[in-house]
This record gives sequence, C-alpha cells and structure tokens, in this order.
Amino acid sequence: MRHGEKALNWLKENGIEASLWDFRTDGITADWLAAAEQQFGWEQLTNKRSTTWRNLDPSLKENWSKTTALETLLAQPTLIKRPIILQEGIALIGFDVKSYAQTLGQLGGK
Repeated sequence: MRHGEKALNWLKENGIEASLWDFRTDGITADWLAAAEQQFGWEQLTNKRSTTWRNLDPSLKENWSKTTALETLLAQPTLIKRPIILQEGIALIGFDVKSYAQTLGQLGGK
C-alpha cells in the first residue's frame, strides 16, 4: 500500500473527509508548487527515493538547486514527495501516523 493510500485510509478511519489529487493525471500549477515550496522547502519536496529521481540525468542531480528543482518538479510532478496536505492552515508532507494524529486528530468525527 502506498503512502497516499495509507493517508486516505487514516483520514477515513478518523472521520476526516478528503479527496485525492493525482499529480500524474490532474497535474500541478506553478502557483501550487510555489506555495508548497514556501511551506516545505524545495529539498523536502523532492522524492529522492522515486524511480523518477533514479532515472534523472546524473548531471541534473549533481547540480540540483532550488531553480532546477522547481523547474523539474513542475515538469515531472511524480518527483514530488507524497502525500501532501496543504490547505486551511495545515501542512503535512509524507505519511506519518503520529504527525497526522497530532495535526489532524482534532478534526475527526470520532
């Protein structure tokens, strides 16, 4: 089970309504990416465990900077670490039960 599925299951089990935004099919905007970068930083947004990262040109990875990261993340959103919750004053990246419970627990219907 992927982290996005785990996150959605956790949210559902805790009575929190959520929907999935699939970067592959739904895409991202430059404005969304700028907001995510401001919240998390470009380094944390980059999923260096992904197949996309492993398949990047080695020279691009060696010269990875804020500029190249944001350009590449916009062009290849599967390189973005997921899941991300970024709305209504809440910002979470990746799935961690403790972080979700701490940040979102008070929103649940349970």
